[in-house]
Amino acid sequence: MAPRPAWKGYLKLSLVTCSVELYGATTQAEKVSFRTLNRETGNAVRRQYIDQQTGKPVSEKDEVRGYEVEKDEFLLIEDEDIEGVKIESSYTIDLESFTSKADVDPVYLDKPYYLAPADKVSQEAFAVIRQALEEQKMAGLARVVLYQRERPCLIEPLGKGMLLTTLRYGDTVRQAEDAYDGGKKVKVDPDLLELATKVIERKKGKFDPSTFEDRYEKAVIDFIKKNQKKGKKAPARKEDEKPSNVINLFDALKKSLASGDGKGDDDDPPKKAGAKASSGNSSSGKKSSPGKKKS
Repeated sequence: MAPRPAWKGYLKLSLVTCSVELYGATTQAEKVSFRTLNRETGNAVRRQYIDQQTGKPVSEKDEVRGYEVEKDEFLLIEDEDIEGVKIESSYTIDLESFTSKADVDPVYLDKPYYLAPADKVSQEAFAVIRQALEEQKMAGLARVVLYQRERPCLIEPLGKGMLLTTLRYGDTVRQAEDAYDGGKKVKVDPDLLELATKVIERKKGKFDPSTFEDRYEKAVIDFIKKNQKKGKKAPARKEDEKPSNVINLFDALKKSLASGDGKGDDDDPPKKAGAKASSGNSSSGKKSSPGKKKS
């Protein structure tokens, strides 16, 4: 069954326009979901809005949106009022400028959508825009109204179609420096760096999303299958040992190379390995106190 488009409208490049549709590139359909039940009866329950002042249930036909203009004073907003708010990006994706995707910080990338021509008449114009972007190795910047919000977006060629990725606004992204420990520069030991580089070299490979599995989801499904008798509770499970701060980086990296993940390579460690291993316990302990680990 073909997915329903999330948006229908037009793609525009200067005087070239074509009819297009947006399809969500991701889905949550296969995720495990739970219903809320009445523990005493086992019946499913439903949510209901309650009037905050009277305490009485509110019927669906009496529910309406409200914008608080002052404390406890609201402006009523009907659905047709919202639907009547239209701007150009409500129905047209206008390619305003172009950039290399490499210039876009990944933190601004939000949600991906597939962009496709809506009909046969639009296929040629769509193909022209897609191929022009491909040959110039560029991505287009535009705006689109999705779910009652105007969202900036990045459009790039993908296979026979194009990928539209919505972008986050600048004022919604926190500065990376706020998350780091004062931005202090750490002097890296060259021998430790060489060992870490070897570990990375051993584990290099091509990105393959099929190798990723939601192990938590699988554990939940396994639990459900094993516990279908009513009232049976989840067995107590011993928590996995949590990783702690590494005190001796040199020893830890050597063990990483010697482990199964390292594939048993017998390359010799750096020349100063003996000296570092014997004196590293005290010096590394000073540099890496709990809560101040640098990676």
